[in-house]
Amino acid sequence: MRLYNSMSNQLEEFVVDDNRVGLYVCGVTPYDTTHIGHAFTFLTFDVLVRYLRYHGYDVTYVQNVTDIDDDILRKSAELGMDWQELGRRETNQLLDDLHRLNAVPFDHFVAATQHIDEVIELVKVLVDKGFAYEANGSVYFSVAKASDFGKLSHLDPNEMLPIANERGNNPNDPNKMDPLDFVLWQAAKPGEPTWETPWGPGRPGWHIECTAMAQKYLGETFAIHGGGYDLIFPHHECEIAQAENATGEQPYVRYWMHAAMVDYHGDKMSKSLGNLVYVRDLLEEYSGDAVRLSLLAHHYREPWEFFDADMPLHAANAAALSTAAHETSGSGEALNVDEFQARFLAAMDNDLDTLTAINVLNELADEVLGAAGMDIRSAQATLRELADLVGLVLAA
Repeated sequence: MRLYNSMSNQLEEFVVDDNRVGLYVCGVTPYDTTHIGHAFTFLTFDVLVRYLRYHGYDVTYVQNVTDIDDDILRKSAELGMDWQELGRRETNQLLDDLHRLNAVPFDHFVAATQHIDEVIELVKVLVDKGFAYEANGSVYFSVAKASDFGKLSHLDPNEMLPIANERGNNPNDPNKMDPLDFVLWQAAKPGEPTWETPWGPGRPGWHIECTAMAQKYLGETFAIHGGGYDLIFPHHECEIAQAENATGEQPYVRYWMHAAMVDYHGDKMSKSLGNLVYVRDLLEEYSGDAVRLSLLAHHYREPWEFFDADMPLHAANAAALSTAAHETSGSGEALNVDEFQARFLAAMDNDLDTLTAINVLNELADEVLGAAGMDIRSAQATLRELADLVGLVLAA
């Protein structure tokens, strides 16, 4: 199996030492979920987990919820709702959507607010080792102290600050030694939830939460870290800087995987633009299999645009696959579909090429439906087994 590693920018053979695979996927900030962009990312890693387990790997699958964040506090204030209540509501919506899409359960589904102690301990280590500094109750990571900062994003230093500023960085913070330094712990602001620390009351920064949670459940180093493409910088770059400088262990992560962005009406689907397609709305009209097929009909690294007019085609595709899976068998010669299975697995081995794999599934279904009088029971079992690897239910 080969996977594309964002660190090396190339396909690499997937190798782990002891058959154990730790997988951490950055989840949502639960103030407005679940749109198709979320689902595209999460179903990519859902399929990865299924396929790794199919090959016998012992996978520990962790996904987080960033349940304390500027956006949650802003949105809850707009709605006149308690920030915790908003987080619970949107988190439950996410879990319901994923359940209806037949996603595999997480081994650990973790919230930032449940890991404040781990965050504080990690910040202490970084301060003690000289990689972070305190100023007026906030603590910052000093990017200048991380000699290889940028090794994941491959950005020129001059490119970093504008991108960071677009994605939550405040370059004008007077407490910072450098505009690119990022917050590990944010001092209390009026009306915000806070926790007590050696630096005074406050709340955690975004990047440190994921590092603390990933290391708690997967150790100082682990196999795969995933998320959306827009998390490469600054979020995942900052995670590497925190983790490797705190522990002294490298690499923090062996394989970095990032799902592409999804467009809608000509722009990247995003909360800020308001051009969102919600999973719950699609599921009012279409089956979970149809929605899955609409997402997995694209390679996870290729940006694409969602078109409403495509959904009936994916619904018809789902119906045809289900019909083939439940067609009455004849009693003649057994239909051999080994060739289809080999091609399906070869596609999945090639950087999780679900587009090609689903095309092979469709060909297999056509073969089954065209095998009049033949014994198709074994072929149908293969169809169902392969469909399960991409999370399709194929209900009657």
